[in-house]
Amino acid sequence: MLETIHHDGIHELRLARPPVNALDPALARQLREAVESAPARGARALLLSGQPGMFSAGLDVPALLTLDRGAFRVFWADFFGLCAALARSPVPVAAAITGHSPAGGAVLAILCDYRVMAAGEYRIGLNEVQVGLLVPECIQAAFRRLVGARQAERLLVTGAMLEPQAAHAIGFVDELAGPDEVVGRARDWLDALLQLPPHAVAATRRLARADLAGLFAEPEKLPIEDFLDGWFAPETQAVLHGLVARLKSKSAPTRPAM
Repeated sequence: MLETIHHDGIHELRLARPPVNALDPALARQLREAVESAPARGARALLLSGQPGMFSAGLDVPALLTLDRGAFRVFWADFFGLCAALARSPVPVAAAITGHSPAGGAVLAILCDYRVMAAGEYRIGLNEVQVGLLVPECIQAAFRRLVGARQAERLLVTGAMLEPQAAHAIGFVDELAGPDEVVGRARDWLDALLQLPPHAVAATRRLARADLAGLFAEPEKLPIEDFLDGWFAPETQAVLHGLVARLKSKSAPTRPAM
């Protein structure tokens, strides 16, 4: 489900869970542990990537709908822990957004230092409201940090999914590249950063990202129960089960859920 590729001091964590790199409990836990342990394993920088055409479909709704509240709480604690690991990473992290990146996939990218997205017929956005879910405040705040409060409000309330050019225009992503060049361009950015004086970069980065790190300073105190209440609400469950039914009616779904 997760491949680790070493490029000298850059460790690439490539999502490899067919068909759409959706986050189920096992992948969320594996990715969290990989991000948390990477610096101790010699990583000077991290690169998150996906498969051609798909970065991550976000949460694996069909799998998560089978969980009871206790099991779902464990998953959500791991997801918040993953968010905290990215936001508070002591080494820089770049996202190579290799294709579609809705909801949870977009969250992973938002928390990185730099985002390169594939140009083409792809979409990125926080579309949770379309399936009856609330985007937690810590994630909304991280999104506002990128695109500004008014823009974030408009996109979050409508659950809009943006084309790469539109995402780039508002600062949602930092750079666009051809589909075959996305990973390479993200590596180039990290390589250039690693050529700078390391202590100065690390100290400056800590200050520059202190607001983001602060949002996830205590992941165990984040509003997990509020999200669980929303997930198990009758309206949300009806929408999610309807979504799963539509996905099952397609022979090879390529567009994700949330």
